[in-house]
Amino acid sequence: MKTKFILFTWLFLLTALVSEAQTARIKGIVLDKNNNPIEGVTLKCKDKGATTNANGFYVITVPANENLVLVFEHVSFKPATLKILLKPNEDFEYNLRMNEIEETLDEVVVTAGNRKRATGITSIDPAVIRKIPSANAGVENILKLAPGVNSNNELSTQYSVRGGNFDENLVYVNEIEVYRPFLIRSGQQEGLSFTNTDMVENVDFSAGGFQSKFGDKMSSVLDITYRIPTRFGASAEASFLGGSLAVEGVSKNQKWANITGVRYRDNSLLVNSQETESNFRPTFADVQTYLTFTPNRQWQFGFLGNISQNKYQYEPLSRQTNFGTIDEPIALQVFYDGREKNQYQTLFGAFKVVYDVSENSSLKLITSAYHTQEQEYFDIFAAYFLGEVDGNIGSETFGDVRFTRGIGTQLNHARNDLDALIVNVELKGFHKLKKSTWEWGIKGTREDIRDRVVEWEVIDSAGFSINPPRDFPVNDQPYNPYVGPLVPYQSVRATNFNTLDRYSGYTQWSMKTKLGVHELWMNAGVRFHQWSVSGRNTEQTSQLVWSPRAQIALKPQWKKDVLFRLSGGFYHQPPFYRELRGFDGFVNPDVKAQQSIHLVLGNDYSFKMWNRPFKLVSEAYYKSLSDVNTYTLDNVRIRYRADNDAEAYVYGFDARLNGEFVPGTESWFTFGYMRTEENYKNQGFIARPTDQRLKFAILFQDYIPTLPSMKLYLNLVYNTGLPGGSPSYADPYEYQLRLRDYRRADVGFSYVLTEMNDERPDGHWLKKFKDLAVGLEIFNLFNNQNAITNTWVRDVYTKTQYGVPNYMTTRVFNLKLTARL
Repeated sequence: MKTKFILFTWLFLLTALVSEAQTARIKGIVLDKNNNPIEGVTLKCKDKGATTNANGFYVITVPANENLVLVFEHVSFKPATLKILLKPNEDFEYNLRMNEIEETLDEVVVTAGNRKRATGITSIDPAVIRKIPSANAGVENILKLAPGVNSNNELSTQYSVRGGNFDENLVYVNEIEVYRPFLIRSGQQEGLSFTNTDMVENVDFSAGGFQSKFGDKMSSVLDITYRIPTRFGASAEASFLGGSLAVEGVSKNQKWANITGVRYRDNSLLVNSQETESNFRPTFADVQTYLTFTPNRQWQFGFLGNISQNKYQYEPLSRQTNFGTIDEPIALQVFYDGREKNQYQTLFGAFKVVYDVSENSSLKLITSAYHTQEQEYFDIFAAYFLGEVDGNIGSETFGDVRFTRGIGTQLNHARNDLDALIVNVELKGFHKLKKSTWEWGIKGTREDIRDRVVEWEVIDSAGFSINPPRDFPVNDQPYNPYVGPLVPYQSVRATNFNTLDRYSGYTQWSMKTKLGVHELWMNAGVRFHQWSVSGRNTEQTSQLVWSPRAQIALKPQWKKDVLFRLSGGFYHQPPFYRELRGFDGFVNPDVKAQQSIHLVLGNDYSFKMWNRPFKLVSEAYYKSLSDVNTYTLDNVRIRYRADNDAEAYVYGFDARLNGEFVPGTESWFTFGYMRTEENYKNQGFIARPTDQRLKFAILFQDYIPTLPSMKLYLNLVYNTGLPGGSPSYADPYEYQLRLRDYRRADVGFSYVLTEMNDERPDGHWLKKFKDLAVGLEIFNLFNNQNAITNTWVRDVYTKTQYGVPNYMTTRVFNLKLTARL
């Protein structure tokens, strides 16, 4: 009996070994045309089957020594087949790129591109983002060329959209809301934006009328997706403005994937081109990582982390600005003493869990924490001379100041510290029904803010200290003796410890159907947002707002490819900490949510010209704003009144034509008209600080036909001037002059060493690179003088206040080297 058992065991093992020896494995990655992994592709081969995971990876065991047909199928892509004959124990790698097909739902044709088109989403190619030259390259740089987006500051990554300000824009990375530093007051202090372009897979942007699933801001949504690597890769960039390095890879079993980027930036090249001579020592650096774990088809875990440190030391020395007219040229000369020392350190971490309940339902749990410690210290003494310039070309003193109208000194002091911790927990659901989809989400947020503001400014004009114009006696020495107190011209002192607790949520429904023979897409939803403010010396308050929103898109069954969109709804913006803090530095917990009612009518027209694809997108919009919290804008620093005593409106028209003006490359031409005004305490409507009437922008790509390795990238912007602001304590209704028009052109020339890699033999050293290029960038090609704000200087004789423009950067040259493996 024992002998029979041993014999049976050996026969079983031998059979298993023979069976194992007669099989082989096929593995690989399935991608779409944009090289994005496709999850849920079904593989069939005889009686064997497999499915790709979230990274597009698959592995299937098949019989050996047989002619096989492996079939790849997915509901949104054309089926593909592979005919193959494998040897026993052979491992064969096959990576497939599947072509998208039109998906039919109740006879309504919907593709992935059409979904974004119907919702008014603009998608931007990350490759274009990395190539276009700019003083502050990145996602935000490209947005400034998009319809409805405005910025007159090349050193800043912040932007305004359709009459809003910088605080009215939502930014998401992998569905996680990200934040900016609080105390930044000038573009040259910003350094790096949160988004690392080396890690970006997809960029979507909406300038208004967006869905309920997006948060509570009044202007726009920037939705960025970081890619999940499917293989090893690396990229590096180095230039006079800094450098970056990114590395990505996956584990052998394709379950773990990670991409990590390191960046360093030095703005000295740009800041030293400005009028103010200075000693400038900035250090801007960050490390960012995105880690994912996909154990099976149903679960995916992700972690997004960021550590950023901006150190900014600025020591101004002198400045001369010439302004006025040809008949009456005037110059402002300033000599400085002192320095500014700022530091911003941020830590950000987020966990995301995705659970696919079924093919038609999924749940997402997102938690995040953002911690920032910011310090703004400066003591800067300025002695200024305002005088008439010798405009006689033949004079030996041509260009020099020949007569001084005003002499004064100014001392600015600040000791500002801020410590903020923001924690979020969010649960989201997606359910695909028979003819529609339903999405919902609920989110809890706690914001813990500790803020100390100590700022004062002393002004001395012609030897006499100037008092604030309100609540203090006028100092008009030497005509009359002054016996009042000596006080700073401006002074803010406040310490705020506040906590904001928020609960928000949304539900929305989408449906695709037919209206006769025409295609119809509809979306409707509602958001709620409840928040409370508490803290030291602050009486707790609580408020609640509801925001219904809707969208509808119609694609007529015409010969021409045309689509019409109508969207709108209520967009509330509950106050963030900065909006609660008034001019005096103290928190007003009773500030209401600003409300904006959007109405957007859009049209998409896709056509062919010169047998190449083009698209014309146009939108007309109107926004009615109530409970407006008015503000002043100085460079990029926003200071709110912390009340809701104004109303406002915005209307305008945007258009963008994009397509292959040069075969194989995409270019944009953008036009925008916009008007926005506000009425504060029923004094009448005046232009808001972001009232930029006209905009023209061009993003153009080209190459030399006889030398295709030589590329050209042009970034050109023309904006009409913004309101120039008003002096401290002045009534803005009395100062409605505008800054000069903003005109800027940045051009980049790039020689791509890997352009002809397909023709090179195997083993050539350039074959190791996907992309290797050297380039020259010229910022502000035509050396235009663009102003960002005015410095207000008093003429001691005429008592006139002059708005002296603060000019931005001049022409700058930059060399750049980029490499990708």
